[in-house]
Parts: sequence; C-alpha cells; structure tokens
Amino acid sequence: MMKRLFDCADEFLQNSTWKDLALVKFCLFSMGLLVGLQITERCKKGVRIAASAVFLLTYIPLMVKFLSLLPHSRQEA
Repeated sequence: MMKRLFDCADEFLQNSTWKDLALVKFCLFSMGLLVGLQITERCKKGVRIAASAVFLLTYIPLMVKFLSLLPHSRQEA
C-alpha cells in the first residue's frame, strides 16, 4: 500500500512544474496556519521549538541540493 502511494507521489513530481510545487507549499503553509490557530497558549513554546527544528532539518538539505545545481546549470548555458 505505502509503496504504491510513494510511486504515485513520484509520478506526480515527475509530471509537475515548479508552479505545481509552489501551490503544494502554499496549501501546506495554510494548513499549518490553521492548525497553529488551534494550539493553546500553554503549548505554543514547544510547538515553536518543534516547528523550528523541522524547518531547519528540511530547509538546509533542500538548499544544499538546490545550490549544488546552480554552477552545473550555468556551465551548460
């Protein structure tokens, strides 16, 4: 079941443009805001820490991969 789901996700990504992925990011961001509005004041500090950790753990590898592609694409142009 999960393998089939991941295969569908891979196929979706192969057929997507950067605009499609931007829409996915806006959708997830909006969902995160809606969830964030439901968090009580007492729990907000922990959620901020967890969200910051997830952001850093995902943003850094994505930017490393993206920046590694820039010199390569400049050489081809």
